[in-house]
Amino acid sequence: MARIAFLLDEHIPSAVAQALRQRQIDVRTANEAGLLNAPDTDYSARAHAEMRVLVTQASDFLRLHAQQEPHAGIVYCEQGSRTIGQLVAGLVLIHEALEQSEMVGRVEFL
Repeated sequence: MARIAFLLDEHIPSAVAQALRQRQIDVRTANEAGLLNAPDTDYSARAHAEMRVLVTQASDFLRLHAQQEPHAGIVYCEQGSRTIGQLVAGLVLIHEALEQSEMVGRVEFL
């Protein structure tokens, strides 16, 4: 069973990455991936190439999904709608409940 790995876009607080790592969950931040201020297509391509689920608060990724751009999975949360703890809890649940293959081409909303 392939576990989900996450790529957090630059709008997701670094505290989310720290909390996921404390739970032994594979996560990379935009900064670590060299994607700060990169176009959405770069984020999507990197996440897809590395088979990482993209965690974002940018609705532009929902548009890319609607246009059937290939992706390894998207977790979307509207900016300001969840606390850091709620974001972490939602991502942990996704990580525990789904395999990577189940997230390909799929969007989950938090």
